[in-house]
Amino acid sequence: MSIFGKFLKGIVHDRNPTDDTVKVKGKEKPKFYGTVPPYPNFNASSDASVLQSAIDSKDVDEDVIIAVLVKRNNEQRQKIKMVYEASTGQRLEEDLKSVLRSHLEDVSLALLMPPAHFDAYLLRKATKGLGTDEDVLVEIFATRTHQEIQEIKRVFQEEYGKDLKEVIEDETSGDFTKALLAMMDGKKDEDHEVDIDLARKDAETLFEAGENTEGIDVSTFIDILTTRSGPQLSKTFQQYAAVSDLTLPKALKLELSGDIEDCLIDIVKCAWNTPAFFAEKLHLAMKGHGTCEDTLIRVLVSRSEVDLKKIVEEYRAMYDFSLQEDILKDTRGHYEQILLGLCGPY
Repeated sequence: MSIFGKFLKGIVHDRNPTDDTVKVKGKEKPKFYGTVPPYPNFNASSDASVLQSAIDSKDVDEDVIIAVLVKRNNEQRQKIKMVYEASTGQRLEEDLKSVLRSHLEDVSLALLMPPAHFDAYLLRKATKGLGTDEDVLVEIFATRTHQEIQEIKRVFQEEYGKDLKEVIEDETSGDFTKALLAMMDGKKDEDHEVDIDLARKDAETLFEAGENTEGIDVSTFIDILTTRSGPQLSKTFQQYAAVSDLTLPKALKLELSGDIEDCLIDIVKCAWNTPAFFAEKLHLAMKGHGTCEDTLIRVLVSRSEVDLKKIVEEYRAMYDFSLQEDILKDTRGHYEQILLGLCGPY
């Protein structure tokens, strides 16, 4: 059953309407739904020394390396890297490369990148060489904030000497390019207030641009879906049911095809329930024969300090198995251990 089928049956809920903020010293801050919080009593010098011993031991101590990496948040890992290089004269990434192998190496190096650098790396990998990984492009642009996208663009230029917008224009085409560039432009409303009248008007506009005309006005769909906030779009989808016999995803599937269909449907999924969107990606990565390691690593690392706790909850609700159980079935050894560490206790 697709994510939308589960949504309509009440398995996947709309965006959580409860308050997602908490007061800290009198100021409201977002609640933490990650699985890797800051490590208490953190000591960068001690951790750097422990990692050095684990790397230099006759039999590399992967257990120690994993224990440090998955129990420190990204900011703490950056401090460990600086202390390690200052004390050893070597870069921690290079030393880990020399002793780790395969997917364990990939996760470990991903954990050592600042978030914007990891995203820039993923976008470069998705657009370099033959073919383009369209799913990765949409995933990143649809789920990062305006500020995060601006930082990704800056890092991409700095790291790879290329303008990200130009790369997207070179590697994609047509309406799909327009949608990606619209998401990159950062015009998406990030206010969580919902305007019911606007939702009703947008629903009618989408109906007129799609089902109620010959062909489809893709530009209208791109404009609305890339500029409204998640909560606002969620209300628009509910209003759409009042003007159409179809859900918006079904209408998109009937009217569109190819990359632009997948792109707009992914935007709809993210607006409805971002953790469920990622839970579905993880499930598909492990479904059937073989495992898409790139997806497992990308999602678990990038969401570990954002909403991985919610993703784990949605996964169990959607598939009647825990994410950790499926990881245990599909992976092995120290690679399995580091993925489970990122998922948190279960």
